[in-house]
Amino acid sequence: MRREHVRDLLARVADGALAVDEALERLAFEPAESLGFATIDHHRALRQGFPEVVFGEGKTTEHLVSIASRIAERGEGLLVTRLPPEAAPALIGAIPAIELNALARTAYLAPVQPVPTGRGAVLVVTAGTSDLPVAEEAAVTATALGNCVTRLADVGVAGIHRLLSRREELLGASVIVVVAGMDGALPSVVGGLVAVPVIAVPTSVGYGASFQGLAALLTMLNSCAAGITVVNIDNGFGAAVAASRINHV
Repeated sequence: MRREHVRDLLARVADGALAVDEALERLAFEPAESLGFATIDHHRALRQGFPEVVFGEGKTTEHLVSIASRIAERGEGLLVTRLPPEAAPALIGAIPAIELNALARTAYLAPVQPVPTGRGAVLVVTAGTSDLPVAEEAAVTATALGNCVTRLADVGVAGIHRLLSRREELLGASVIVVVAGMDGALPSVVGGLVAVPVIAVPTSVGYGASFQGLAALLTMLNSCAAGITVVNIDNGFGAAVAASRINHV
């Protein structure tokens, strides 16, 4: 239940269009629902504006579909991240309207009532094409959370002119998510060019000495550009949530 639903419910009670007891019945839905193998937080949307997001990795297909179906029934939207490919057919069978993104490994069902939009655009910048899965996870998540999202792909520091030629897009964003592997240098460059919040996402892309993204993570944590926030390795989802909260302030 989202805040908009509760506000509408209270307004109808105030206008006399809805009986108090009926409103109580609707609000009395258990805030947490136990499925035995999972406990769904149905009041997440009320507190934070969007329902609990389902992390698909490590779940059986049966468990994943059961959790997703219960959340989808509320009509408040649904987002599944790190969706295992083998679970996709069953998920579509249970929720035909859900949108799959194979690159991002996400599944998204739009809410019946749109999520309030942010004040500006969230720009997702990708250093290289190999970073796209993490960047696309961020873009899908930010879109689901009610943001206008734009993308800028393959503009890493190995060809810095590619980034500098897109100056207008950088300056037009309210929040920028920068996704990079290898040496992880791109967020520092972007952070030195703009005045808006920059959220850096290290990826596990790179050769042996990149240590599955640890080198990029350390570079971003040690950035000489001020004001850069860093999330965990490959955490496009977390970066998008942070960007969305900034964009909705």
